Amino acid sequence: MTTVLRARGLGRKYGRRWALRDCTLDIPGGHVVGLVGPNGAGKTTLLKLAGGQLPPTAGDITVLGGRPAGGAAQLARIGFVAQDTPVYAGLSVADHLRLGAGLNPRWDAALARERVERLGLDPAHRAGRLSGGQRAQLALTLGLAKRPELLILDEPVAALDPLARREFLQGLMEAVAEHEFSVVLSSHLVSDLERTCDYLIVLVDSRVQLAGQVDDLLATHHRLTGPRRDPDRLPAGQHVVSASHTDRQSTFVIRTEDPIHDPAWTVSRLTLEDLVLAYMEGPAPAKGRPVLEVRR
Repeated sequence: MTTVLRARGLGRKYGRRWALRDCTLDIPGGHVVGLVGPNGAGKTTLLKLAGGQLPPTAGDITVLGGRPAGGAAQLARIGFVAQDTPVYAGLSVADHLRLGAGLNPRWDAALARERVERLGLDPAHRAGRLSGGQRAQLALTLGLAKRPELLILDEPVAALDPLARREFLQGLMEAVAEHEFSVVLSSHLVSDLERTCDYLIVLVDSRVQLAGQVDDLLATHHRLTGPRRDPDRLPAGQHVVSASHTDRQSTFVIRTEDPIHDPAWTVSRLTLEDLVLAYMEGPAPAKGRPVLEVRR
């Protein structure tokens, strides 16, 4: 399996504060990868390091087998759409396309023109006069027309209304199906990840708590509800992700690949949101403990 992003002990410091520290991660190619975690987990810093916008303070990162800022040829292989979907307010839509063509050696003018026409964007309109959804679509058009091998999106729809979010993500998925590139999408909206992503990474305190294909992760995680029980009494093959208790009842989210035979438990499936919250709220793995990574 091709790895599009590989980080080992990666860290970035701003003054005395570590925004990302000791991050070790492998992102496989050929997927739409959802990157999720609480505020301050280091998601944006990680993506900026991957896009070559920041140098690391510690550790090592490679993207598509090379250094993220390893020259024009390497940068041409990576597309980046930031959270504020940056466009130049004073430039027209047509100006943006001309700028993209001048800066990107792999620029696909036909793709950019077709998307602008399909979206109903007036080439003469200045970007500052566009709606939030239109600016986001223009930023996505610039990222796609670059024809990247890896497209990085840092919460690109966070400020959009539900309809604009849906249209943005639909356009993204259509482009992925047609052009077959890898995507890393950071979002705090799990519903967006459910709609688009087939691979999930949960990042908490700059450490990868969970990584794997979504279907495999959901198949190996369960909610157990039953009489109050100490988690140490669960079978060795059942790893407790999170636990809650009342006087008489215990509820666990567990990871296991073994069948669950105990008749005392009511076993239920998890949604993707349940899974993400369990890892965000549950105890973080001890330092040095292997990250859960499900591959089949």
